[in-house]
Amino acid sequence: MLDHTGFPLEITGETTPMVSFRKVRKSYGALTVLKNLDLDIAEGEMVSIIGPSGSGKTTVLRMLMTLEQIDDGVIYVDGQPLTHMPKQGRLVRANERHLRNRRADIGMCFQHFNLFPHMTALENCMEGPVQVLGLSKAEARDRSEELLELVGMISKKDQRPSRLSGGQQQRVAIARALAMRPKVMLFDEVTSALDPEVIGEVTNVIRKLVSEHNLTMLMVTHQMGFARDISDRVCFFYGGKIEEQGPPAELFGNPQRERTQQFLSAVREAV
Repeated sequence: MLDHTGFPLEITGETTPMVSFRKVRKSYGALTVLKNLDLDIAEGEMVSIIGPSGSGKTTVLRMLMTLEQIDDGVIYVDGQPLTHMPKQGRLVRANERHLRNRRADIGMCFQHFNLFPHMTALENCMEGPVQVLGLSKAEARDRSEELLELVGMISKKDQRPSRLSGGQQQRVAIARALAMRPKVMLFDEVTSALDPEVIGEVTNVIRKLVSEHNLTMLMVTHQMGFARDISDRVCFFYGGKIEEQGPPAELFGNPQRERTQQFLSAVREAV
């Protein structure tokens, strides 16, 4: 694996991370949103990102999905540069073709579903595998029906999004992302647009993915209980950097940093 100078990236004594941020920086004008972010996520690891608004949480996901261009540093996925590409022994900014090819390794579920309104649940799931991966319609149908079964939506496969509840739409969105066979799944506040009574539908699906599939997952959430239950590691972001991170029991049970303590105390009081 190459670092941003074009030389091998040393991962001493460890396997190569599935996702790696190396000195990643992002600014919007005078506002620096991420400050030299270093973050490794192992294959099969579930990492939750928490923190106050404006701390850079969603920007991490958007950069990994290549929806935002980084200002400095390099992001790697499965040992290969995502944001850059090799050229004459160095890494240079990735062109659109490189980004398009590497983007296939990443699936993302947004808080507002983003389903195609004119397509059924099944057609939504089939579209990417047929148009992007080149699967036959029969192959895409088999794969999509299997995934709709996984998320408990096979009985609604012929319904359009307008006929589905918010929780049902989000479960279809998860199936659609999984149909692309990503190596990494990103969840951006996937329950925030849902009514409280249907949040459980979606969280149960994600729990099932964590327990039964070796997917690498990165989730931004305001649901502290969910992050505690489902994560291998929780990262608390503040001021554009990781203020504190660790296993859920440690970070929620005995936070070490004052800002983490303040945030978790405020969250508890708001519940």
